This record gives sequence, C-alpha cells and structure tokens, in this order.
Amino acid sequence: MPTFTALTTLTGKPAAQALGEALERMQVPPDGVGVFEMEDGSGLWEVGAYFTARPDEAALAVLAAAFDAAPFVVSELPETDWVAHVRRELAPVRAGRFFVYGSHDADKVPPGVEPLLIEAAMAFGTGHHGTTLGCLRALDRLIERGFVAARVADIGCGTAVLAMAAARVWDGVFIASDIDPVAVEVALANLAANGLSGRVGCVEAAGFDHPDLAGNAPFDLIFANILKGPLVALAPDLVRHLRPGGQAILSGILAEQADEVAQVYAREGAGELAREQIGDWVTLHLARSA
Repeated sequence: MPTFTALTTLTGKPAAQALGEALERMQVPPDGVGVFEMEDGSGLWEVGAYFTARPDEAALAVLAAAFDAAPFVVSELPETDWVAHVRRELAPVRAGRFFVYGSHDADKVPPGVEPLLIEAAMAFGTGHHGTTLGCLRALDRLIERGFVAARVADIGCGTAVLAMAAARVWDGVFIASDIDPVAVEVALANLAANGLSGRVGCVEAAGFDHPDLAGNAPFDLIFANILKGPLVALAPDLVRHLRPGGQAILSGILAEQADEVAQVYAREGAGELAREQIGDWVTLHLARSA
C-alpha cells in the first residue's frame, strides 16, 4: 500500500501546534501528525502529516495559507521495512569502553567492553548520532579520571542508553526520564534487554518534575541530551539538582549554540570543564561550583 507524507515549515510553536491540530480535523484526516522544532537555529517549526491514501492537496494548500506556512511538500514513500533497514545500516558503535549494538550484531561484541544492546525503535539514542556518541565519550573520560557517581539522572533519556552506561560501571541510584511516553516504553524494554531492570528507574516527566527525581537529588551526575531551547530553560533547575562539585554532560547543541548554552549554565554556577564537537554537534561537560 502506498503511503504519503506532507511537510511544511512555519515560524513559532503556537502556530505550528495549531496547524497540527487543524490537520487532524481534515475531512480525510492523516494517520499521524508531528510538530517539531528544527535544530538549525532558524526558529522554524516543521509540521508533518502521514497518510495511507493520497492527501487532498487543495485542502493542504488552504491550511498552509491560513497559517502563513510554506506550501506543503507531498511525497509518496516506497514500501520499506524501516526497522529492518535501520538494523542493516546501523553498525555497532564504540565509545571508549562502551559498545552499542543491536541484537543482529550480538556476535560482534568484543571482549573487555561494556556492552549496551539498543534496538532500532521509536526513540532517540542509538549511539550513532553525534550527540549520544559525545555523551558516551564524555562519560568514558569522566570514569578514566576516577570520578564515581552514586546518584545519576538521565533527563530526556530516549532509549536510556546513557543511564544504562552509567549503571554498567557504578553502583547507586540511576533514574532515566523522558517527556515522551513512547520513549519511556522503549527505555523500559532496553533496560530489560540489558538485564538492568530494577537497577535503573524510568519515569515520564518534564525536566525534574517527578517525585523520584526530586526525592533522590542532589545528583552526582546529570545527563541532558535534548536541544538548546530546553537546555537553556532547564538550566536553573538542573544546576539546583546537582550536588556541589557534581558534573553535568549536556548535548543536543549545535556548534554555533555551544557558547550561549555554556554561558547560561555558568551564570547558574556550573562552569565548563570540556567540550567535544562531533560533526555539527557539541557535547558540554560542566561542573557545579563546590
């Protein structure tokens, strides 16, 4: 069966969300709608719809005009088993002592590594993206320097790969959280697949808005691999939930955004220790002043 996507961009979150809601009220509604902030620093939002029958392009044109959006680009998608495709394309990733792989590559796990089994799924964080890879490398360097964390939070956890990596090397309290319920389900499945159920708590929460996070603060280490906007908004709360001397590893930051994010956190009392750029993305390693 052919499937179709319709994509547009416009300025501002409220307008993008309103357009997404309007798409759902079409006479023949799409099978799914997504509203995403673009990661290029342009301030634009992308609104996309997925259809299992060719959409009414005239109706889409009216909606685009009504919300001052760019014209929708409609594309027909080939029939593809995307999970199987991703599994073929995603080779295992080595990040210091950590080895991230899918079950189809279980025979490739070398000796002497900390293995992390992550399946292709509907959540961010397979280790291939520069942001996740940067966080794992930063964690590996932190361990090399002898740092030990007894309380770790992974905010915006996606697959929970970062929380799992920490739980592989330390004993203590580990909490992974995400605002997306699908990501929480994926994280729980990954914890089970890695034998870490019960070692890592997983909760649905926005930022630190959950009793499990508040009750276990202050943390020795906090991961936040999200995007610049949420990172900046989260800065006061994140630093407040770190113990004095505690460390933070932040990513989801484009190279041109890194200085601004670092300055925001410095004003809150968390200074930059190091940064690494992988492709267009930067990972910041910070520490709260003692």
